Parts: sequence; C-alpha cells; structure tokens
Amino acid sequence: MKISEDIKYVGVNDHDIDLFEGQYVVPLGMAYNSYLVKDGKLTVFDTVDARFGEEWLANVRREAGGAAIDYLVVQHMEPDHSSNVALFAKAYPGAKIVASQQAFAMMKNFFGTDFADRRIVVKEGDTLSTGRHTFTFVAAPMVHWPEVIVTYDSADKVLFSADGFGKFGANDAVDPEGWDCEARRYYIGIVGKYGPQVQALLKKAAGLDIATICPLHGPVLSTPEEISHAVSQYSTWSSYSVETDGVLVAYTSVYGHTKAAALKLVEMLKAKGCPKVAVADLARDDQPEAVEDAFRYGKMVLATTTYNMDIFPWMRHFIWHLTERNYQNRKVGFIENGSWAPVAAKTMKAMFEKSKGLKFCDTVVTVKSALDSGSEAMLERLADEILAD
Repeated sequence: MKISEDIKYVGVNDHDIDLFEGQYVVPLGMAYNSYLVKDGKLTVFDTVDARFGEEWLANVRREAGGAAIDYLVVQHMEPDHSSNVALFAKAYPGAKIVASQQAFAMMKNFFGTDFADRRIVVKEGDTLSTGRHTFTFVAAPMVHWPEVIVTYDSADKVLFSADGFGKFGANDAVDPEGWDCEARRYYIGIVGKYGPQVQALLKKAAGLDIATICPLHGPVLSTPEEISHAVSQYSTWSSYSVETDGVLVAYTSVYGHTKAAALKLVEMLKAKGCPKVAVADLARDDQPEAVEDAFRYGKMVLATTTYNMDIFPWMRHFIWHLTERNYQNRKVGFIENGSWAPVAAKTMKAMFEKSKGLKFCDTVVTVKSALDSGSEAMLERLADEILAD
C-alpha cells in the first residue's frame, strides 16, 4: 500500500485473533498499521502486535530497500502497537527512538529499558526534520492512554493519528457495512470514556491542513469526503450527541416473559412510526454492539427481571458499560418483571445516578410474572412517552 511517493504501509493483518483486547469480537480480523517515510533519513511510525514482529520487520526491510532506519516514532504504548520496539532496537542499533516522556517510562516497564542512550523525547509542538518532511508532534493525552502523541507531516499533509479514527477489521477484508459501523463500535468501546479529550484533539486538528489520515487500525482515510465524514462522526461521538433518531430496546429474560414484553414494545414502537428500533438480548447478543447502539440512538428502553433483590447480571453488566463510558444526553424508559417483589426499575435507575443529561420516562411498566391487559396498556403508554419529543 502506497500512501504517497514517500510514505509506505508496512503494517500487518491479523486473521487469527478471536477477541481484540480480550473482549471485542472481530469477525473481519484486525489491522495493526505501521508506516515508513522515505526521505533523507528514514522514519518508521509505530510497530505492531507481538505475534507479527518478524513479518513486520520483513515489510520494513523490503520497503526500505535494505537501507538503515534512522528513527522509530512510538506514538502509543499499547502492546498491539509497541510490542516490537525492543525487536526493532536490536535490528536497527543505529536508530533513534522518538516518543513522549511518559512513553519512555512505560518502555522501562515493558522492556526493562527506556533506551536512554538513543532516545529523543518530544512534547507538544516539537518537530523532527528528515529532509523534505518535517514532523510536528501533537500531545493527545487520554486518547486513550496518557502518553499518546499524534504526528503531522507538513510535506504530504498527513496526520498519523495513533488510535484515533481507527476501526475493527483487517485491511484486506471487505467490510460490507463500510467504515461507520465498526469504527463506531471501536470508538465507543475503546475511546468512548474520553469524549472531552477527543474534543480537545479535534480542535487541534482543525488547525491543520490534512489530506490523509493514517490511523493505527483500519483503513487510511485519503479523500476529502472520507476525512470530513470521519471528523464529523468523531465530533458527534465525542460530544455524546445523538447520531440517529431511534430507540434501543435491550432486555434480559429468564423464562421468556420479559422478552415477550420487550418484543411487544418493539412491535408498538414500529406501529407508531419509530424510524429505527434496535433490539438486543443482552445475554446472547454482542454486548459491545448493544453499547454502540445505546450511544448511537437518542432513546433506550431497558427490560429485566428482579433477581436476588437486584437485577439480572447481564443487565447490570450492560449498564456498567454505559455509565463507565459516560452515557448521557438520552431518554430512558424501564420495564421490570417480578413475581412477588419487583425492584428492577428502581435498581436500574439508581445505576444511572451519576449520568448527566438523562431524562427518565414517568411510565414504568411492571410485569407481574407474565403480560396481561394491564401491563400491555402500560407498554402502550411507555411507547407513546419514549417517542414523544
């Protein structure tokens, strides 16, 4: 893959991975991106996952034509990008390693050395010239680790964006859903907690003339339309704004009665003209995708059972994922089921007590074991209330 006349892709595709970061299913695999900039001096941006060290080094050697590498820029120390720093240092003993001060401290933890005799510490606004190319370093703390820097190349107008603008999926796999779906699931799952920090980085990026974005995961964004769309989506996601008009109905069910209530509500919402109704069985469906939908849509209804005077574990797990990522600025309704002492709605609502900008529906549907005419009537009221502006 050629990014420009000087910038070559030297990353790898992973089709063996089962769970990214131990929790995210990636049916289309994963890309670990790395880039070589050929100039008066040669510079590599980031390494790859530990399992692909030799393949990555072979890519670097091939694109460098056997020439020595002068610099390795380490923008992010997460192991899927930094695991081969020590391998690189051994392969290219004359190369300098460029990173933030915090990144070098992490290298000491990971590798037992901070490469003191060959390191270049950079901070916000520092530059590195390799001939035609001048790289300007931009601090991006907590996007999504504290040591992160991103890098702007003024010669080819390229932003090396670290984990920003990344996406699940290998680069040699065709994603039938395009960029948005897996980029959204990636963002919400991994970066979603750090909206203010992403907003700060977007403000810095707005002052740059960017023709290409080179992330550490997923495809290179190389057209004005792709870049404009990605920046717009990141602005929406990081400000916790509503992306799509619709409702997520997420439920857990022990014997099927709570599921029946949730699906009855779905039926009512569709009949009333709701433009989009997403449904998630939290015990069986992919939870990160349900989390993604909760942030995508402006409204959500949660349905679960009272369980040991609490709520069903998968619902508690789901709400924790939402609040841990600063879920806010949404409308939320509740359906509870309990045969003798239902407390699920009260328990769910309490879990959101620190969330900002939530509007809770006044109508709470209580199902006593199974739907009846009374609880169906309450579902109708909840459907009307959740759809009201």
